[in-house]
Amino acid sequence: MEKRFDPKALAPEIFDAQIKLGMAVKTSGLDLALIELAQVRASQINGCAYCLILHLANARKAGVSQRKLDLLAAWRDTPDFDARERAAIAWSETLTHISHGGVPDEAYKAVREAFNETEIAQLSFAIGLINAWNRVMVAAQVPPP
Repeated sequence: MEKRFDPKALAPEIFDAQIKLGMAVKTSGLDLALIELAQVRASQINGCAYCLILHLANARKAGVSQRKLDLLAAWRDTPDFDARERAAIAWSETLTHISHGGVPDEAYKAVREAFNETEIAQLSFAIGLINAWNRVMVAAQVPPP
């Protein structure tokens, strides 16, 4: 697969703004392991190899076990994830699939049981950001680093 275009070279101000947003997400106070699990799951759904390589490495650095990363796509079928991790992953799936019926009240209720409103906002920005990155990198066909 050949890269179609270079997002960083062609839109450097926007690219840099997304990098800055990523830094704000990472320093928001929300657990980095939860952020990375949510971002890896969205990248799996969106099929973004570039973001998967980066965020799998970040997840490992944040202390996520290899076993959890191996089982992430099947998280509902394993007891390896705790309540907050399950809520973050489910919220990531809901927001990533937002075109399939919006955000049902049940989905919000489930995430609200594990997170306070500030954390939900922070997590939502993290998920929104990775979905933006996924769409740009997949559209541009940027190869994994």
